[in-house]
Amino acid sequence: MKKIIFSILLLFVMQNANAAQLTLTGTVVSNGQKMIGSRYMGYIKKVFVKLGDKVKREDDLYEMESAEFDIMKSQADLALEQTQVIVQFWQKRIKILQRRKEALKNKKGAPAMQLDDLEMMADNAQTMLETGRVAVKQMAIKAKQVASTYNYIKMKAPSDGVVVQKNIKVGDMVMPGMLTIMLIDTEDLEIDVSLSESILKYVKENDKVKVLIPSLNYETIGKIKAIIPDANPMTHKIKMRVSFNKNGANVFPGMYAKVIIKKY
Repeated sequence: MKKIIFSILLLFVMQNANAAQLTLTGTVVSNGQKMIGSRYMGYIKKVFVKLGDKVKREDDLYEMESAEFDIMKSQADLALEQTQVIVQFWQKRIKILQRRKEALKNKKGAPAMQLDDLEMMADNAQTMLETGRVAVKQMAIKAKQVASTYNYIKMKAPSDGVVVQKNIKVGDMVMPGMLTIMLIDTEDLEIDVSLSESILKYVKENDKVKVLIPSLNYETIGKIKAIIPDANPMTHKIKMRVSFNKNGANVFPGMYAKVIIKKY
């Protein structure tokens, strides 16, 4: 008789415990997904990574043929050098004219017309110097733009991550905007949960929740990071993001997860 009573009490306690909490299902997602695309058209010369590779920030991912970019860079550098030479020429010309004017002023009986001519020549030289300086600034900007373009020949990883998608191989031609490589951060993970309207009263941002990864028997405490309205109002669903620390466990994006919240 006592055993029956104890079993009933245990069942009652378990039912109350289950009633006091709510189990939601979700998916582990990466909060650091990087979609790397090409900005220019060209052929792939080298690919330094393969699927599943772990990369660090600034590691080389791939390299494009550089012949066309080499020509563009050489032309921009040459144009900048030419404008700098022109500026130097007019700077020297102005100094010469200034010396001639000073010598003419110190000369007794010097014709006023000759001094006026030197003044006019000096003004013209100053105008040409200012024009040259503007040209130097423009060519410097163009050289920087080409240098920036040149940097995209060898694409580097923007952050640490794992290569989960690779759409290129040596010899392929890539077009501007084409997705070449996708990286995901396997350390900065969250759980994406879909909520119904009736559950909203039990959750709020910064609440602590229990997180379970059933396939690994892994359990930890997470925090509700954000509650996000769905873009489609007809679904009557709300997105919830839960942040957690995997503490070295083999948790990866795409894994099934459970989030347990308390009803109070």
